Amino acid sequence: MSKFLRISLARRGVSCVAELLEKDAPRTCAAVWRALEDGPLAGDAQHAKYARNEVYTMVPRFAEIGRENPTVTPIPGDVVLFDFAGGMLDSAFKADQGIDEDAGAIDLAIFYGRNNLLINGDIGWVPGNVYATITEGLDAMAEACHDVWRSGSVGERLVYERLG
Repeated sequence: MSKFLRISLARRGVSCVAELLEKDAPRTCAAVWRALEDGPLAGDAQHAKYARNEVYTMVPRFAEIGRENPTVTPIPGDVVLFDFAGGMLDSAFKADQGIDEDAGAIDLAIFYGRNNLLINGDIGWVPGNVYATITEGLDAMAEACHDVWRSGSVGERLVYERLG
């Protein structure tokens, strides 16, 4: 039986539904599902600078998963996990995000438009694990994500929670 997530931009009151891709990314799906046992994963919403059509949040590192179903060219509706070990991210960014220097962080991202490329000027290619796909509400979420780009992310929270 398929498992689903609700992903929301809390302040904007918009959400979408994503189906876990358990056949393609079983370790990633299991780790995310376990992390959601005690309630939602959420954090300040950010809009990507380099990747184009991406909104993400950083949460405490809850697992070491490794590469699984990786991409550097996500498509609209992809839900992607990035595992950043300590030392991988710029120190100013880590301080802004409240990320522990040693533990690193998990980046939970959604992609809402085309022509994305996961490259960062500081570290190069940044493959992520595609572990779910948005099956409902992508159009409304894409409009809200674009508004995060145009109007700003201050005060916005990106929330991931289990459905069912």
